[in-house]
Amino acid sequence: MLCKKKTACLVTTVVSVLATSSAYSADPNQLGKELTSTGATVEGNKEGTIPAYDGVSAQLPGYAYGKFRGDYFKYKNEKPLYVIDASNVSKYADKLSPGQIKMLKEVKGYTMPVYPTHRSCETPDNVQANTKKNAAEAKIGTNGWTLEGATLPGVPFPIPKSGIEAIWNHLVRYQGVAQEYPVATAYVSPAPGNEKDIVNIYNLWQFWPNSKKGENKPGPDSMYQGLYYGYIQPASLSGQAVVQRFYLSKPTESYYYFTGQRRVRRLPSYDYDAPQLGYENQYAVDQTNILYGAPDRFNWKLVGKKEMLVPYNVFGMYDFRKGLKDVFVQPNVINAAFRRYELHRVWVVEGTVKQGIRHVNPKRVIYLDEDSWVAVGGEDYDAQNQLWKFKESSPAPAWELEGACVIPQVIMYDFNSGRLLTDAIPFGGNKDFRWYSALSPNVPQLKEGYYTSENLQRISDR
Repeated sequence: MLCKKKTACLVTTVVSVLATSSAYSADPNQLGKELTSTGATVEGNKEGTIPAYDGVSAQLPGYAYGKFRGDYFKYKNEKPLYVIDASNVSKYADKLSPGQIKMLKEVKGYTMPVYPTHRSCETPDNVQANTKKNAAEAKIGTNGWTLEGATLPGVPFPIPKSGIEAIWNHLVRYQGVAQEYPVATAYVSPAPGNEKDIVNIYNLWQFWPNSKKGENKPGPDSMYQGLYYGYIQPASLSGQAVVQRFYLSKPTESYYYFTGQRRVRRLPSYDYDAPQLGYENQYAVDQTNILYGAPDRFNWKLVGKKEMLVPYNVFGMYDFRKGLKDVFVQPNVINAAFRRYELHRVWVVEGTVKQGIRHVNPKRVIYLDEDSWVAVGGEDYDAQNQLWKFKESSPAPAWELEGACVIPQVIMYDFNSGRLLTDAIPFGGNKDFRWYSALSPNVPQLKEGYYTSENLQRISDR
């Protein structure tokens, strides 16, 4: 079967994988044939619970920005096939991750509604064409972690042979040239026995200069992503802002505007496991989007590919018409009506911190969807190798990007503190998030110069 689009998969560490990194191999000539153009297996599973990828769009006609995206999902009227909870978790354990199992057993009221599987993540033609070039040209640098020779936008390693290759597929996955969160919210539930929660409201832009149409060949020192994050609420943080510049071969640069000083200062250590400002040490910088920033502090092992129940087509988490009170049935549990799980194949990648390097999470596991290379979930472990934090995202197709899947949210549960964190949610803002497929001279955020310390000073002083 000829496949037009797609990439990644879903997996777990404790269950058997379908293929290990040492056993899995494929011919690049299979791309667009047995494999999709971005490296996923075209055929479904033998049980028929994962369908073959057919490249057919899941979008209904009539969508325009400002409308609720879920109304234009072809399968919007489906009902759950079944719901997993603490009483039946053992029945489905082979399709769950350690973090999911622990959530179901330990967090009262937590459930997983499971729906029919739809492989609805698409990729534009130019992304597919660049991916075929990358199969022969992209490589990891001699230092073991930098990305070199890749043509973007595209998947650098559609047939990964190492963990670091799979991680780069996630970090530079196609998301358009930019995304805008006009009003986004981050929420952290109160600690057990406490009533104090955290609600931060902010404006955010992310810019990917190498995702414009055509063949972009970034050099090793190139910035592959720019970020602007400006606090709106609470009053104690209002006006403070940060810009970050992410590179293919060096650590992230971060610049912060302090309202009290009316000055921008460089934050040389605002990356990796540094706590994000305003979250009471509940949120590290590199926990954004499951995994964020330079991947150089870990050795990444490609464990293999696995069938796993993961969040997918989660349009409920994009519903900007809803408020926080609609979404949380209790402080640390999201209403199951807003969540959706499907059975997909994922790549499992395990990271262990390099010798001589310090990180608050010495081990982490990442699950990458085979069709999109989106990180759909993960676990972070502490220094005693105990499961500390469970993370998942809420992927869904962005209709502006020809159905490419995006992940605005991260949902993270801390088993030690008993607190739930959800970031990049639209609830209460009454404005949808937006993705841009092309550059525009009239939008300053679509220029690399916007993401500099000088520009941060200028726009913050207004």
